[in-house]
Amino acid sequence: MELFTNLTVLSLEQATVLPYLTYRLAVEGMKVIRVEHPERPDPNRFVGRDVLGEEGMNTYYFPNNVGKKAITLNLGGEEGQALLRELILKLDVDIFATNQLPRNYKKLGIDYERLKSIKEDIIWLGITGFGPESNEAAYDPILQARAGFMELTGEAGGEPMVFGLPMADLGASEHGYGQIMKALYKRAATGEGSRIDISMFQSAVSWMVNPVLLTKSFGDRITRRGNTHEFFAPVSVYETRDGYVYIAVGNDRQWQAITEQPGFEGLYREEYKTNAGRIADVKRLNEAINQVTRTRTTAELIELFNRIGVPISTVCTIAEVVEDPHIKDRLITARDPRTGTVVFLPPPPVITPYLESVNMQLPFPPRWGEHNEEIYGALGYDARKLAEWKEAGVI
Repeated sequence: MELFTNLTVLSLEQATVLPYLTYRLAVEGMKVIRVEHPERPDPNRFVGRDVLGEEGMNTYYFPNNVGKKAITLNLGGEEGQALLRELILKLDVDIFATNQLPRNYKKLGIDYERLKSIKEDIIWLGITGFGPESNEAAYDPILQARAGFMELTGEAGGEPMVFGLPMADLGASEHGYGQIMKALYKRAATGEGSRIDISMFQSAVSWMVNPVLLTKSFGDRITRRGNTHEFFAPVSVYETRDGYVYIAVGNDRQWQAITEQPGFEGLYREEYKTNAGRIADVKRLNEAINQVTRTRTTAELIELFNRIGVPISTVCTIAEVVEDPHIKDRLITARDPRTGTVVFLPPPPVITPYLESVNMQLPFPPRWGEHNEEIYGALGYDARKLAEWKEAGVI
């Protein structure tokens, strides 16, 4: 547990991409302090339902900000920048992160060179849309469109569609998480800090190994195919008597096992014995499978395909996902001490020692500037000084 709990993260963050990354660090036990402007807070605070009856604490803000502390600080002036330097030194900040546009780095006093001059071994991370040389603004769906995600998502011959999750945001967050862990290892081994620049666009395109290789190398046209797979069949959603299942056949042995089951024997054809033969006639094959699966219930198909070792799943609602036996007893919870409201989050890919130590319970998402007194008080400033700064627009 001590591996990360002695680390402090100071993050000038808003929206999704950086807040999700620092949430992942909070789950590791790091002390994450989110910094917001005293007059212009994170816009995500005002998106979603107002379940608490208070401004700036709407539901869309909650998920990526559990487990953090929050302060306000105006970095537009020298007094605010001096306070930032003091925070970095006196709190012994290990990681500074921002998703500001690069043109604002020096203006706000947050560029790597300046912060490194304050603390030599600091790990600095900047997440931008297209890299530190570009000031082009970018939100997740813009990046999904530009990185080719939308070209691959949707029905065959239909219009491009955005993915159901902000994958450009989340992917860049995960790439940033990995780079921070690498930088922490480097610092432990050498004593040196690091500068990390994450381009959300490059991050998104990096997932496209198959489409890029096949397009650039061999001139293939890779585009959306609905629920089917480019290279394997049958792989798709199929109707049942009471709903849908997704079946994914990954090899010829699995296909043979299906055609040996009562009611499925009619699917056998000599040309379907190999995956190439099934791909070549995929539309007719899927229609034939649907004719069979429509006669069975979802539960019957799940039992049968699990028994013969063919991957299958129900198409779950989110309400069903959180009740899955692999998930429901591992949910992270956060309780608001003011209202008693409890929020639930999915577990991370691996349950961290820190999460185990706190019984999967994290602090509730912080109010705007909620920890000003605590954090600035730790620097030696009293309530009177904080009131003076607030009046002057510094915090």
